[in-house]
Amino acid sequence: MYSEVQKWLDAALDQPIPEGTVGFIFNLYEDGDDLWSLELVATSRFDENDPDWGCDELSDLGTREDPLSWVEDAGWEAIQQEAADALSEYLSGGKYADVLKKADGVGVGFVDGELDLLYVKS
Repeated sequence: MYSEVQKWLDAALDQPIPEGTVGFIFNLYEDGDDLWSLELVATSRFDENDPDWGCDELSDLGTREDPLSWVEDAGWEAIQQEAADALSEYLSGGKYADVLKKADGVGVGFVDGELDLLYVKS
């Protein structure tokens, strides 16, 4: 999965990031029939103690119209873990990892579910 995430993120982050971006959240969606989607949202707020910080959206950076989508027969927990692992790898050495790490925090999760924090600025 990492190579698909890498290509998708390289394209999504190759643009100016909205002024006032404080956090990034990767929203996961279950689209039915084992189809999963991932979008990236820049947010105006980050609070590691309030999982609703991801609702303060500044921009979807075009990823709502062009999400990363894939078919996989797995439960949501496995999908979230797989996405978190691939995104963590990107944060460790992806082309635009520094853009994501300029934010106060980066998280991933299903819109109505648990949020995993992948990065918190120290």
